Amino acid sequence: MKLRRYISSDLPDIAALFRDTILKINVKDYSQEQVHIWSGRWQALMERDAWFHATYTLVAVNGSRLVGYGNVDDTGYIDHLYVRWDCQRQGIASGILQALEIRCRELSLSAATVHASITAKPFFEKHGYKVIREQLVELCGAMFINYAMSKELTAGKAAASSVYN
Repeated sequence: MKLRRYISSDLPDIAALFRDTILKINVKDYSQEQVHIWSGRWQALMERDAWFHATYTLVAVNGSRLVGYGNVDDTGYIDHLYVRWDCQRQGIASGILQALEIRCRELSLSAATVHASITAKPFFEKHGYKVIREQLVELCGAMFINYAMSKELTAGKAAASSVYN
């Protein structure tokens, strides 16, 4: 697996990965209606090229196939972290998360935050994130549970990020 910065031609693969992962993975923790609404947001992602460039977005590729992506803004908020449904539990998300945390350290941030889905909560807990609060969030008329989480960042490991510039 190789990590690199997002480029505009990644957008169709990211949108498909987003949709398919929700339909095949998050369906275990959310209702059919919720999954339908959430995964349907893939079309809106196709209009967010500028947003992907504005955030620090990394993609994970295996050969020529995009297998995951994640991003963090300049406040340390991790907005997206998705791995293909058929590539789960291979260390891809952990690698992306580590690189995003390195970016936060480069920005001299003391913490990284995320609003984790029910599905992603155990992953983030495994990586040292603590639940701040459970949240009920509305999306297109449906209510979703997610978790505001935070991790304090220590200094160090910033030098390794030059690979991802």
